[in-house]
Amino acid sequence: MEPFQNPYMSLPGISPEEIGLLQQATQGLNENQNKYFFMVYAGKRKSPQDMLIFCIIGTCLVPGLQRFIVGQVGMGLLYLFTGGLCVIGSIVDLVNHKTLAFEYNKKIAYESFQIAKMGA
Repeated sequence: MEPFQNPYMSLPGISPEEIGLLQQATQGLNENQNKYFFMVYAGKRKSPQDMLIFCIIGTCLVPGLQRFIVGQVGMGLLYLFTGGLCVIGSIVDLVNHKTLAFEYNKKIAYESFQIAKMGA
């Protein structure tokens, strides 16, 4: 695949590490499966900018929102009932929003790969 035809470059806020992850994840897929993988992954992916917004809202208004968004319900409840672990946990998440987004996207890439292998 040529760099100019790489559909992942159109995803907002994509990092070189994420592109490398996606290239490894789609290595064993044929063209139809690759298109299906991209469609599923792009629909579920969280950009670092979106995660920053969720972290700001989680710090100021709804403690733990960022954790609920990435599917960590237990941590979200803990943040909600402890005020974002006395705001310290929310501030740490605010600083590490790119890592939160990357870890979530890594999990979604694996799930999208499984769906693409079975579906297409």
